[in-house]
Amino acid sequence: MTILRLLWIYLRVGVMNELAYRVNFFVRLFQSLLELGTALAGLAVVFSYTDTLGGWRPDEILGLLGVHFLVGGVISVVIQPSMEGFIESVREGTLDFTLTKPEDAQLLVSVQAVDLWGFIDVLLGSGVLVVALARLGERVGGLEAAMFGAMLTAGIGIVYAFWLILATCSFWFVRVENILVIFQSMYQAGRWPVSLYPGWLRYGLTFLVPVAFATTVPAEALTGRLNTETMLGALALAAALLLASRAFWRTGIRHYSGASA
Repeated sequence: MTILRLLWIYLRVGVMNELAYRVNFFVRLFQSLLELGTALAGLAVVFSYTDTLGGWRPDEILGLLGVHFLVGGVISVVIQPSMEGFIESVREGTLDFTLTKPEDAQLLVSVQAVDLWGFIDVLLGSGVLVVALARLGERVGGLEAAMFGAMLTAGIGIVYAFWLILATCSFWFVRVENILVIFQSMYQAGRWPVSLYPGWLRYGLTFLVPVAFATTVPAEALTGRLNTETMLGALALAAALLLASRAFWRTGIRHYSGASA
């Protein structure tokens, strides 16, 4: 597939760039371990006073935490650096070079930058998820695993489409990065089930900033909490957002004047 071939090429370039500054690995590793340790300590404190939190058991929220780190790692690896590079290219007019290439321009800007050290969060999240699965034991069967894979894919697709829509706003606005910071801040709320939050915040984390579909919904699938309506809604939303982001991208391209303007 073209996307995998391009992603592999940009990954190789990213590896060569990052290995020139290997101390970055230890810095990012320390930051990720500190963040994970803080999150685990928070869970330990909360469940030292209660057996469940909003109906979620400790092992289930541990799985949610793993999903949070895993999806956050995927965002850090390719979505965030690529979208930030896209915004910068629009501001500087260098998007012209991408538009003249034979491959689809949206695909190119979506995988143009790979942050190698973002894989640290992917690995840590996967490790936490494995521990959670081991502790959940027989409660996770083949159906739950299949639904989890589908919801995780849908969640990442929703997040990608959301970031692309925000980044495409750079065709009309100058400082879109400030909006991206808002997403990064609200994503931290995904460490906990969105059902724990007040109604207005739960609505915002579900429909305005789709954190719930990136973290809580896959975790619900893994723990057998996901109902058919939510699953179908997540798949429909992912398809709708991907189509909408594509249409919005094409509209933005028509408004792009380029460096020669």
